[in-house]
Amino acid sequence: MKCRFRIENLDCPGCAAGMEDKMLDIPGVSAAWINMDNGVLTIEGDGDIAIQALRDAASSVEPGATISPMESGKEHGGHSHGEGDDVRREIAFLLVAAAAFAFALFEGGRISWLIAYALAAWPVLIAAGKTLFTRNFLNEFFLMSFASLAAIAIGKFPEAASVMLFYRSGEFLQELAAGKSRRSIRALAEGKPATARVRRGNSDEIVAPEQIRKGDIVTVRPGEKIPVDGVVIEGNSTMDASALTGESMPVPASAGSAVFGGTLNIGGTLIVESSGTYEDSSVARVMDMVENAIARKSKTERFITAFARYYTPAVVGVAALTAAVPPMMSMGSFQDWFYRALVLLVISCPCALVISVPLGYFGGIGSSSRHGILVKGGYILDAARGVSRIFFDKTGTLTKGVFAVAGANPADGVSSGELERAAAIAESISNHPVARSITAAYSALVPDGVSASGEEEAGMGVSASFTDEGRGTTVLAGNEKLMEAHGIATAEPAQSGTAVHVASDGRYLGNVVVSDMIRPDSKRAIDEIRASGINEIYMLTGDGKNVAESVSSELGLSGYRAGLLPDGKVCAISELSGGDLESCLFVGDGINDGPALASVGIGVAMGGLGSEIAIEAADVVILDDSPARIADLLRISRFTRKIVWQNIVASMGVKLAFMALGLVGVAGLWEAIFADVGVAVLAVLNSSRVFRI
Repeated sequence: MKCRFRIENLDCPGCAAGMEDKMLDIPGVSAAWINMDNGVLTIEGDGDIAIQALRDAASSVEPGATISPMESGKEHGGHSHGEGDDVRREIAFLLVAAAAFAFALFEGGRISWLIAYALAAWPVLIAAGKTLFTRNFLNEFFLMSFASLAAIAIGKFPEAASVMLFYRSGEFLQELAAGKSRRSIRALAEGKPATARVRRGNSDEIVAPEQIRKGDIVTVRPGEKIPVDGVVIEGNSTMDASALTGESMPVPASAGSAVFGGTLNIGGTLIVESSGTYEDSSVARVMDMVENAIARKSKTERFITAFARYYTPAVVGVAALTAAVPPMMSMGSFQDWFYRALVLLVISCPCALVISVPLGYFGGIGSSSRHGILVKGGYILDAARGVSRIFFDKTGTLTKGVFAVAGANPADGVSSGELERAAAIAESISNHPVARSITAAYSALVPDGVSASGEEEAGMGVSASFTDEGRGTTVLAGNEKLMEAHGIATAEPAQSGTAVHVASDGRYLGNVVVSDMIRPDSKRAIDEIRASGINEIYMLTGDGKNVAESVSSELGLSGYRAGLLPDGKVCAISELSGGDLESCLFVGDGINDGPALASVGIGVAMGGLGSEIAIEAADVVILDDSPARIADLLRISRFTRKIVWQNIVASMGVKLAFMALGLVGVAGLWEAIFADVGVAVLAVLNSSRVFRI
């Protein structure tokens, strides 16, 4: 069971991680994660989870945090710290504090410095006081408060005021940068329609999308969003699906067309019959998938969260020893070493790591979603860097999954028109996809009033009879086995694909070749993947060898395996990878490729819109069916990892360097505040680069 709650007055990612851990100790809770961007706490567990137990766990970490039931239909409502009135209010407070600081610099009196300190420090002191009597008091608020108050106690008034003013300013800039970086994820929430027009009797009633049920008739006017997945029963329009797929090209919609929740109607009015509830719609599944992705943290994120829990207490311990041991050994005055200890306390805040590392992965997930790639967690972005082989399914992945006539090859003495007309008449009695493609291609050649009757011969083709201009004719259309059964010799087709041989009254007319057309961007996708450094690219298909060889050759693949059943694809991947499945990425349609998607390191499903199986089976879902998105995924994952490790190395390197300088007395509180807040701001700004990919 999954439940969502509104959580407010929480601004610290470190505190959020601590709350998640506390909530896991509550009986019945199996998973807990907090999305700070939209203020939502999600709980998974068995049975009813008491909201008071969640509140107690949250207050033990951050006493000011509040948890309340989620209002219906508003789980993605969102709020963002550092925006709107909050931004203006914080700017006003900082300007007043800065003016007081400037006056103190000019006047130089102790009272002036205390006023400047109080104006800058009061929110931090209040936050520190709330957590002072909890087991999690070693947070940034306590460290900054203790260090600055201790600096005042030893007469370092300018340093104390500057620590708080620069800390507040840095935190404000940091939140602005973080808020800007989060907008691409928050934009998904805007894809949710606010209301829907449901036909009740003879009029439309405006309701919340959550109230729509399967079979309801929904009116969607121009400029409105489709509230749920459904089928158009009346009207013609054009749909903008860019909010879901990242594809800006509008698509037409008319009677019989499937439409998806969250897409924008930019043409005429449509009457849509709902195919399910809002919770089952594409937009709901997409937003739920992205929200869950934030909870599925990478190994690096989990390590940093655990590291921060021990890092800060360890530095506090080192600071205490710094203040006590050297004076006891007559290595200097207590005030001198106490000041050095305060420098260590200011530097010890792990803000740059705790905030920027998750934000880097957050940016990678957001950038992917903007490209129409849904990644199920930060761990996927980590795993993608280890991919060395890529396997593609053929039908619906590298090809369109739609049969089309590739060419007609008449026998000697037979015209193309005669062959094509006979094929169209014969195949008109069949509903097989190959037959339908031939009928669609050549239906204009069939004279008015001519209709065929006959029967299908299982696994071979059709035998049809018709009357044209008073003369009865029998036509055979099928594979070589059908022709052999009737003693008719065949000729080899000139194109690759499925050959349909045609004979009329025992005379061989030729063959029509039907093939599954290669996607226009498949060749570009293969070239871009190779350019990224992955050279082993294979195709796995259930089709015959001739078709597979033709597609593989045209796309320049490393190889292929043909005639495979679903389980056979797993065996082929294992064989071609030498058993190293974790280094493999498989791309399939998510329906009959379940075993392969589940067996490899990364499973990618094509065509996530409307396909529950794809979303459930795969680690990544490509919403617009383009194989070129695989190269985008590889590029985003590698850039994300690069940014994350830049943040880790820079943050830890600067902190360790300034700690060493602080211990030997070279760095003071002025330098310490840069090592803490300055590096955190730079790390967050660096993380925001991921969103521009």
